Parts: sequence; C-alpha cells; structure tokens
Amino acid sequence: MGVEYKIEEELSLLLLNEPSVVRYGISVPKQFSFKEFLADKMMLIATIRAGIPWSLFELIQKITPFSEQEWAEFLNISTKSLQRYKQDARSFKSIHSEKIIEMAEVTEVGKDVFGGLEKFNLWLNTPNFALGKLKPKELLRDSYGKELIMIELHNINHGILA
Repeated sequence: MGVEYKIEEELSLLLLNEPSVVRYGISVPKQFSFKEFLADKMMLIATIRAGIPWSLFELIQKITPFSEQEWAEFLNISTKSLQRYKQDARSFKSIHSEKIIEMAEVTEVGKDVFGGLEKFNLWLNTPNFALGKLKPKELLRDSYGKELIMIELHNINHGILA
C-alpha cells in the first residue's frame, strides 16, 4: 500500500468525521485521490479548520523533499515543538495545517512539472534567475513566496522561461 493511498485514507477519515464538512455542505466522496483533494478548495478548508493530525502530517512529510528542519522553518516552530506534536500525536493548529497543505500542493505540482521528486528537489535548490537569483526553496516560508513558486512552475510547465 503506497503512501499516497494512506494519505487518502487518513483524509477520508478526517473529513467524514469533521463537523465543518456538514456545516459547509461539503460533499466528500467515499474515495478520492490526493490530487482531487488538493483541487477541492472546500475540502482543503475543512481539513485546515479540523487541523492536520500528526499521522497525516507524517505521511505528507514522506512525499515531500523537505527535511524536518525545513518543515520546522515553514511552520515557524522549533524542531523541539515539532517533536512534541509527534510525541503527543496531536493535531496541528489551522495556521500550521494550511502551511502543510500548501507544501503538499507545491510538491505535487513540482513532481508533475519535473516528472519526479528528485528533479523537482534539484530545481528547488538551484538559484533561479526568474526568482531574483534565489533558490526556490528559500521563498517557501511565505504564502507570497509560495505563490511565486507556483507561478514559476506553471510557466515552466507551459514553456515560458524567463
């Protein structure tokens, strides 16, 4: 059983037991892919508001090219705090959950554009002229930086090179 399948199972359980799903009138199919989840903004909102549980974060972490230290920086918490989440098996606050979803989204788009995680990770760590000669990974801490990365990935996918 693959990691993405386990993510889909965790998301399904989370969403089917989340009161905001009913409150917002969100229709959650019994089965959906991770890509379908990322494309459904209402499911994303419900998941963020419910809070990503550690078990789901751990699975998402496995499909991204980011280290524990980088995750701590993205979430603006210490690695020690990240370890406490793991130890207590608790859910992340909505602000952290949103960032986790954003990084999963960037990773999925990057893997599609570059044909795999390894090439995407190489791109993330290479200074980019279109991004002010910064490494794309350096911009991911902020939502505006994430948007710049998504725009650049879209441009690359459509053959628009700076």
